[in-house]
This record gives sequence, C-alpha cells and structure tokens, in this order.
Amino acid sequence: MSQRFDGRVAVVSGGAKGIGRAVSVCLASEGAKVVVSGRDGAALEALVAELAGQGREALAVPGDVAEPADVEALAAKTLEAFGRADILINNAGVTKDGLLLRMSEADWDAVLDTNLKGAFLCMREFARPMMKQRWGRIVNMSSVIGLIGNAGQANYAASKAGLLGLTKAVAKELASRHITVNAVAPGFIETAMTGSLSEKMRDALLAQIPLGRLGSPDDVAHTVAFLCSEEAGYITGQVLAVDGGMVM
Repeated sequence: MSQRFDGRVAVVSGGAKGIGRAVSVCLASEGAKVVVSGRDGAALEALVAELAGQGREALAVPGDVAEPADVEALAAKTLEAFGRADILINNAGVTKDGLLLRMSEADWDAVLDTNLKGAFLCMREFARPMMKQRWGRIVNMSSVIGLIGNAGQANYAASKAGLLGLTKAVAKELASRHITVNAVAPGFIETAMTGSLSEKMRDALLAQIPLGRLGSPDDVAHTVAFLCSEEAGYITGQVLAVDGGMVM
C-alpha cells in the first residue's frame, strides 16, 4: 500500500529528541527517507538504527544549524545520499531564559542564532533543490510563546515570533515554485521538563488549556505531517497553533 511520503526525502533539524524525534518517526512511518540533524551525534545514530530496524531509510548528519558550514554540509550530504530534498522541518531550538535586565548578549545571541538564523540558513540552502524540483514543503517550529510572549523569555519569544515573519516572507517568495512554507506553534507539550513539575504547577498549566491536557509530541508531529502532505498543497504562509485551545 502506498504511503503519503513514498519517494520523498525529509530533513529534520533537532530531529533526534522530543518533538523533532516524533516528527522524524512520523514522516518515516509514512514512507519518507529521513535525514536527522542535531548536536547529539549518539542520539541521532540511535534513532537512525531504530528506524533501520523498522525497514526505514534514514541518515544522521551531526551539526549545528547556527553554523553556515554545517548547514551546507547537511544539504550536500542529503543530496549525495538521496539525490533530492522535498521536506524541511526547522525544529532545532534552544532556550537560555532570564529576565531582560539580567540577560547577557551571549544568551540573546545564542538563542537567536539557533532558533531564527538557523532556520534562515536551512531554508536558504534547501530552497535551491526544491526550486529545481518545483515542489517542496517547509515547516518552521515556532511556539505559542512567539504569539503571546512570556516573562523571562525575551530571547526565546523574539526568536519564535521572528520565525512567523520569516515564514510568511519566504512563503511569498517560493509559492510560484509549488513550495509551501508554514509554521506550527506548539503549546505546552509533555516533555521531560513538564514531567518534573509539581502537581500544583501542573494544575496551573492545565487551567490555561481549554482541552484540559498537555499536548504530546505526536500531536505536533501529526500536524506537521499534514502540512507536508499533498492534501495541504493549498496552504502556505500560515501559523497553526497546536495548543489545546490555549491561544485563540
């Protein structure tokens, strides 16, 4: 039986952990050949081995999306291995939280360089093969924090809000080549961090979410997969919040 992404090659930055891992597994399960990138080479190789055990093709390319040379290498190795690049998921992200008056320039730069500049570098690199193919799907991983802000996260909020403007601008530039560019804004997702919250803090979080539960990485992954599919071919330049109704 054919699958939605048979013959497609997907590149996922930050693809070995958390939401990125869920996205990588989801796309692979529907037939995509997956290239996973990130700083943790061991985690990348473990995921590739896991996918290979399921009969899926995958490639690990360690690197830092904030470094232009690493992004160039990611594109080159993807094209060398698979000859094409159809889907790009800009998921790599970091946090260095702190109040504005105490935030160092180094912490500001580190977050903007990875979360925003990294997405720019990856889109610039992978737009080229997509334009030649006249088909592509780009999904940028933003956050509800980019929509509403959050005290102590000026750098993170700025980076995730910046992704929304970047998404819309590039969507307009690439639309004529049948390349869609969209953003997903996850809300509170079940992670190791939220799993360590006290019951009181968890209840306070849930009180903000109309659906009454935290999201799962799979909730986000299935949304990303839809935006990458043929069924979403008439959707571009949009921001889709996956947040249980927290921001509406």
